[in-house]
Amino acid sequence: MLLLFSDWSLFYSVTTITETAEHSSIIFTHFIEAGAALLMLGFLYLAFRSNSTSSVYLIDYTCYRPPDHQRAPVPNFTEHIERTEGFSRENRDFQQKVLHRSGIGDEAYMPISVHELPPNTSFDPSQQEVEQVVFQVVKDLFSKHRINPKGIDILISNCSIFCPTPSITSMIINRFGLRSNVKSISLSGMGCSAGLLSISMIEELFKVHKNSLALVLSMEAVTPNGYRGRTKSMLVANTIFRMGGAAILLSNKKQDKWRANYELQHLVRTHMGADEQSYCSVVQKMDEEDVVGVSLSKSLLQVAARALKINVSELGPLVLPYSEQLKYCWLVTCQKIFGKGRAKREAAVVVPRFKRAFKHFCIHAGGRAIIDGVEKNLKLENEDGEASRMTLYRFGNTSSSSVWYELSYLEAKGKVKKGDRIWQISFGSGFKCNSAVWKSLANVDPERKNAWSDRIHMYPVQMPDFS
Repeated sequence: MLLLFSDWSLFYSVTTITETAEHSSIIFTHFIEAGAALLMLGFLYLAFRSNSTSSVYLIDYTCYRPPDHQRAPVPNFTEHIERTEGFSRENRDFQQKVLHRSGIGDEAYMPISVHELPPNTSFDPSQQEVEQVVFQVVKDLFSKHRINPKGIDILISNCSIFCPTPSITSMIINRFGLRSNVKSISLSGMGCSAGLLSISMIEELFKVHKNSLALVLSMEAVTPNGYRGRTKSMLVANTIFRMGGAAILLSNKKQDKWRANYELQHLVRTHMGADEQSYCSVVQKMDEEDVVGVSLSKSLLQVAARALKINVSELGPLVLPYSEQLKYCWLVTCQKIFGKGRAKREAAVVVPRFKRAFKHFCIHAGGRAIIDGVEKNLKLENEDGEASRMTLYRFGNTSSSSVWYELSYLEAKGKVKKGDRIWQISFGSGFKCNSAVWKSLANVDPERKNAWSDRIHMYPVQMPDFS
């Protein structure tokens, strides 16, 4: 009887072990199947992501440097204002005051027509200015890299005020003989932020058009911008805008990575047009005497600060180290919970340390106050704005192309090294704030010729303190 019980127990144990093993085998099989499914989903996601994104390589760019005889030294500019008919004594004094406080030096350039008395702001000299700039920068860029114009697949130009027919892109197609099926777009009315907006359009087009070569032209025509009325908010533009432009060559071809200088990592665009104060901060309009000009409102700096704050809130999580993001969230939370009095008032100035994410900063050279304001809002050091201040001093506000003159300055100074990240920040009418993040793919040779090569040894210069 005991033997029978023992045999039964043994049989039961063996059966139980067998069932357990089978159950474990089933669980393991399900685990393998689930893992395989997850891996498959991962591969599908990566495949979809690779198909929906495309690298943007910046092969090279060229900034226009006008001939020396087109320089407009401050004393000459002041005399020009004095001798131009139509300005009252008050308006002359106002423009001279803005000019002397603008941060623009004696090296900035003006079109030939603006050197004339009275300035010629008609259509022909406006078109001549555009042709002088864009034809030269495109020629220089094509020659430097031995680019066949028929190899350009996408062409985008941006110029806010001057919008001729045929368009600026058509002028380029006609002059250099681009292909008949080139995809061309001409942007106008987008203000000083249009340069990075054009890069954003290239980024989107590259997702659809593989193995493409793109050319972007960024400039602003100074000739048609002259205002000879009496409204002070519209006289400011007379003193800060100068002649300039840039051509940028981009590619999404994998084989072009080896010769590219930079790769686009992020581009964030912010448009504040739904807010009335922002929308009206930079407006082209007629004054009370029906004279057309561009009005810059007193609220411009406040509007720019709000736009920058929104733009940074979207850019920050993309570029900041997790440790910096956690620290920032902790400080803001503590101030909201425990902050009282002075501490609570100072909560608004808590900003992440963007110097942990970027090596160089290219702040739109819209004016001394704009550069100072961005430095203050982002808690940057004075040296971080050096490229922007020197660009403003030498070339003035060249609108959408200013961030490229700033990058040229950094290169000429030998500051750009492989792996560095550069943050370009632009502002424009609408009101818009755009940010582009580039990663350097090589050590840029400071001896390479660019717009700063002839005088880089003279910079930086000591800027007057108007505080």
